[in-house]
Amino acid sequence: MLTLEKKNAYISILKEELVLATGCTEPIALAYAAARLRDILGAWPERILAEISGNIIKNVKSVVVPNTGGQKGIRAAIAAGVVVGQAEKILQVISSVPPQRHQDIADYARNVPMEVVCADTPRMLDIRLTGYAQEHTAYIQIANNHSNIVREERDGQILLEKPVSDSAEDCLTDKGVLNVADILEFADTVNPEEIAALLDPQIACNTAIAEEGLENDWGANIGSVLLSDYPDDIKTEAKAYAAAGSDARMSGCEQPVVILSGSGNQGITASVPVVRYAKHLRASREKLYRALVVSDLVTLHQKSGIGRLSAYCGAVSAGVGAGAGIAYLLDGSYEAIAHTIVNAVAIISGTICDGAKPSCAAKIAASVDAGILGYHMYQNRQEFKSGDGIVTKGVDNTIANIGVLAKEGMQQTDRTILAIMTQRCK
Repeated sequence: MLTLEKKNAYISILKEELVLATGCTEPIALAYAAARLRDILGAWPERILAEISGNIIKNVKSVVVPNTGGQKGIRAAIAAGVVVGQAEKILQVISSVPPQRHQDIADYARNVPMEVVCADTPRMLDIRLTGYAQEHTAYIQIANNHSNIVREERDGQILLEKPVSDSAEDCLTDKGVLNVADILEFADTVNPEEIAALLDPQIACNTAIAEEGLENDWGANIGSVLLSDYPDDIKTEAKAYAAAGSDARMSGCEQPVVILSGSGNQGITASVPVVRYAKHLRASREKLYRALVVSDLVTLHQKSGIGRLSAYCGAVSAGVGAGAGIAYLLDGSYEAIAHTIVNAVAIISGTICDGAKPSCAAKIAASVDAGILGYHMYQNRQEFKSGDGIVTKGVDNTIANIGVLAKEGMQQTDRTILAIMTQRCK
């Protein structure tokens, strides 16, 4: 049952999660940390030690850092933060960079000694930067979510210290309140005025980068490839627009994105297909808001058991969320949405995350396809049943199984992926 306390928690979750960011959030978190490091030190560091969790390394290695003139990787992200970062903008820390500063970023990345170490940490998201300038030192640590600074030091003096756990949900509203029935009741009953300011930027920004991805040459151009074969099919359109947004973002597009669960790709995937279906169906703005609430919260419900970073591809959770949002537009019943979720996770769970890069767009297309297929299975009275693999009785119990699979079952997979990426794919 959706109590007033739970309703307020759901709004709080959306406020925390629907955040504007420019660039892939892992390199941007590095840039944010580096900009703050420079400010604490009071000078550009002459040497930097970067102790970074494996999943940050994985998600920064192959992605273009925006506003750097096409530079990739850890050194570029740190250099951008030091040279041009505006720490007060947090995840838009390098959103305003004149092109003439690109060479300064490249020069700093090339000439300043940076030691990058895979940190020994239980946290999937852990960034620790130490900077040195003349006789001074500075230190900053970000943990568990991309803008959560937990420690700052200058010359050994602690300037900021916050309690830190090993939970990806550290300092955030408890997502244990999420369940599919209450998500649907919340979507049905919430006053649109309470969520419009959160969802309007998600609609506008994520649609804009999807359109940019289709209009120009970005990444592997997955969206254009899909539309070239099936230009008039709404199912293909939903996949293509989401994939195009990812292709642009992974390749350094400077347009901002409203993220979800700390990820722009997940923010795009959970929203753009629902927006395209709403337009196709000529749904009202209010109906679109309610469908987006379903998609966003179903995505977050899955991610609460998985964590922000994992070997389990986050686009899968968002594609399943999009399927639930589309089911809300087309049907709206609890049965339709629950079956869509269960069918979809049965189809595509286990897709690996091997870092941020152009192939994310293809995984997004496949994940949205699974979400849509999950609904069409329900519509045709087909379903995966309890005992079919990881599917069990009850949609929330099946979602819990996904969390166990990702968090516990794929730990070694995560280590193996990182080893392959750093040792065999240089």
